[in-house]
Amino acid sequence: MIDLTLIGIGTGNPDHVTLEAAKAMSAADLILIPLKGEDKADLAGLRLEICRSCVTNPATRIASFDLPVRDPATPDYLQRVNDWHDQIAAVWQGAIEEHLGQGGGSRVAFLVWGDPSLYDSTLRIAERLARQVPLRLKVIPGITAIQTLCAAHAIPLNDLAAPFTITTGRRLREAGWPEGADTAVVMLDSGGAFAEIDPQGVRIWWGAYVGMANQLLLAGPLAEVATQITAARAAARAEHGWIMDIYLMRRDTGQAARA
Repeated sequence: MIDLTLIGIGTGNPDHVTLEAAKAMSAADLILIPLKGEDKADLAGLRLEICRSCVTNPATRIASFDLPVRDPATPDYLQRVNDWHDQIAAVWQGAIEEHLGQGGGSRVAFLVWGDPSLYDSTLRIAERLARQVPLRLKVIPGITAIQTLCAAHAIPLNDLAAPFTITTGRRLREAGWPEGADTAVVMLDSGGAFAEIDPQGVRIWWGAYVGMANQLLLAGPLAEVATQITAARAAARAEHGWIMDIYLMRRDTGQAARA
């Protein structure tokens, strides 16, 4: 029986790791760090830095493993992702068996950006793994990029008594502004999906590397700052080799004035 713990670690700032998460790291026999392409080396480094800051148990082992690359030849997006998750689950199983076999124990942990429940597939991959090996699963919540973005800009997530929608850049391009909400949080945007919507009356709050030392923030009417955001994003990606960004957009409904 493997005791698998998925630990939300926030957005890369060791100060955002909760006490519960730090205790769970130190309780693990093995923490596995994924490597995903050359541009993700910094992300593995951030995970290792968090381990150095939080793990107090000298018996906890830390090991890395290579993730498979998603096959671009599969035309259907969902099928492509599902096939990829199957491959990752198999790689997880091999890495767990290899490293537990070397050092013993049964408690394995993965560190998950933000919170494992939000636009992250670790839980779905764990479900696949559970079909292959006996597994007890525990999840430790983490601070999300949404919380960190709103804190950095000092804004509320929603308007007074109003709903909001969390979506992706791909969905924003395909379907436009989410129906039924005047606030949209956009994650996993490969770049510039906000340019696909009518900017009239829309304000945007954008952040890259939110919560980290190299955090970037821009905000203003979408029509005025869209070009600045695109340029800042491109420059940051060129400088660091990777980028994680997120943004919140709100349509002006006049509610702020009434409030």
